[in-house]
Amino acid sequence: MNRIGRLFFLFLVTGMLVSVVLPGCFRGKKSERTINISGAFALYPLTVKWSEEYRKLHPEVKFNITGGGAGKGMADALAGTVDLGMFSREISAAEKEKGVWWVGLTIDAVLPTMNAENPYIGQVKSRGVTREEFADIFIHEKYGTWSQLTGTPDEDPLVVYTRADACGAAETWAKYLGGSQEDLHGTGIYGDPGLADAVGSDPLALGYNNAIYIYDIKTGALRPGLDVVPIDLNANGTVDPDEQFYQNHKLVLEAIATGKYPSPPARELYFVSGGRPVKQVVLDFIRWTLTDGQQFVTEAGYVPLEREKLQEELKKVQ
Repeated sequence: MNRIGRLFFLFLVTGMLVSVVLPGCFRGKKSERTINISGAFALYPLTVKWSEEYRKLHPEVKFNITGGGAGKGMADALAGTVDLGMFSREISAAEKEKGVWWVGLTIDAVLPTMNAENPYIGQVKSRGVTREEFADIFIHEKYGTWSQLTGTPDEDPLVVYTRADACGAAETWAKYLGGSQEDLHGTGIYGDPGLADAVGSDPLALGYNNAIYIYDIKTGALRPGLDVVPIDLNANGTVDPDEQFYQNHKLVLEAIATGKYPSPPARELYFVSGGRPVKQVVLDFIRWTLTDGQQFVTEAGYVPLEREKLQEELKKVQ
């Protein structure tokens, strides 16, 4: 092969390599600009809001965000199938041993719910329900009718709903009652939206939901078909004035922020991953959520972390 032939052959091979490798390079760069997130329904609306606002500043960044419950978020994060898991309960010792990395983002709460057309709603909202009574309903199954709870003569069944998926809401609610999600009885429903729909469709239902799925974020009013069961925090048989903060979402958020509403069922929400994230685009996004992104927390219906706490979390991504 003469010199010209060799040069032509080299040019041809190089061109073939470029045509094969370059698309792969582009795919890699696209992957580096994509953030995959899955997990807790509790954090889903805020994460979507954050992604929308972040893309206004960084349109080259893409997001794939799916719900599925906190259990899925943790499993996906530890398996490395997503960049971040949305998580809505306390991190367990076993999860820490597996090398989970986490960063706190905001606070919300799980609230007990009932149907707005429940025939016993007047008695329930007047007397409230104590933590012990909730435990007797959800864990010990001591109440089969609403009359047993309210002292009325009717025999309408007390229809209990719980979550079917591994989730932070159920675990947090169960922890408040002295148990774990596996201890909760009732008809299992998948997801926060599904449980809200089930309670909102059954006049005799009792359930629980993250606050974001109970109230309309734009108006602050209760969503159609739903009402909150007030917790008789001091167990004195009546809902005192300082226990009456369920009328709208703003009052609930204030009660969570000031500690009037107990923790649990209030709790912190997290992003988790299998070790500290290595993709710069992920670290940049998390850093933004803890700084400029905090301006959207209240607007999206959540309670901001205190400044000192935010600074602690920010150190994890510096």
